[in-house]
Amino acid sequence: MKFLRRDLEAPDSRTLPEMLTETLNLLEGDSLILAPGEVPIFVTPGVESLGILKDGRIQSSELLATVRVVRRTHNQQVGKIEVPRGPIGKGKHELTVKVLPLTKDDLVLVLLSDESEAQRVHDVRRDFVANISHELKTPIGALSLLSEAVLGSKDDPESVVKFATRMQSEAKRLTDLVQEIINLSRVQDSDPLQLAQEVSVDYIIREAIDQCQITADNRNITVNYLENCEKIVLGDRDQLIMAVHNLIENAINYSPEGTKVSVTTTVDSQIIDISVTDQGIGISESEQERIFERFYRVDPARSRQTGGTGLGLSIVKHVASKHGGEVKVWSVANVGSTFSFRLPIYETPLEITE
Repeated sequence: MKFLRRDLEAPDSRTLPEMLTETLNLLEGDSLILAPGEVPIFVTPGVESLGILKDGRIQSSELLATVRVVRRTHNQQVGKIEVPRGPIGKGKHELTVKVLPLTKDDLVLVLLSDESEAQRVHDVRRDFVANISHELKTPIGALSLLSEAVLGSKDDPESVVKFATRMQSEAKRLTDLVQEIINLSRVQDSDPLQLAQEVSVDYIIREAIDQCQITADNRNITVNYLENCEKIVLGDRDQLIMAVHNLIENAINYSPEGTKVSVTTTVDSQIIDISVTDQGIGISESEQERIFERFYRVDPARSRQTGGTGLGLSIVKHVASKHGGEVKVWSVANVGSTFSFRLPIYETPLEITE
């Protein structure tokens, strides 16, 4: 579902020049025009997806103060504001704002742009290259050594089979790592709220479970989800499924064979909590703060055995933050863990007829 640009008719039936609205719709950033009383009479879609407006009212006190200064002084103002991406979590939009007075009917024009995004992407990529250069050395080095071993054992069929099998394992590990790097890069570089879709929570969970079913069957682990959650969230469908999939697959990989993994949902103050609970090895309190770091592994030996890349939980954290949510963990060593993926519930707005 895409937000549609629209002109909103002011309560006193004033209309805006068509040339002005067409120009604003062509600009790269987003904009809105406010009548006295800070009533929006023109809104581009990104304004709503940024969380600037809710129920026709400006949510940022900083922006409101700037608009009132412009209305009082008739001088333009330029500045930066931070807007939460959702009601929970630490994700924020850092916006550059230009507010200008319009001569007609004491209107105020607000121009919004996210100029900090380019610097953020640059920083992310710089750190990312430093991390992956180390992580890629291990499987690549292993493949090089194993290929030499195969050449040295060409007259010993049993050794060739042994080393070739190891090569297949390392090649798969390298493939999985590259795919996870691509996934994390996409999550970090995109803003899922700019071209957001309405997505059913029930659909997200069932798709994620389906993607983990083969892994669960191979380890004789039952994944339980008996609910039918009718709530809707707003964002990128594929990213949301990937995040829940990572939590379920992580629970499967770190659980003893023959145990259960449970997926449940709860609602609290317009927040949907998708919880994944396992009966696994658990996570010590000292490590719970670090498990969402890129390439951090609680049990490196277990990660090698299960094919873990150390990126799955980092991806979950980024997806949650980008969608205005958060991820939390409760865990006791040798008892199990519960990961809670929390997102704002989306309420479909009333249609506005022009």
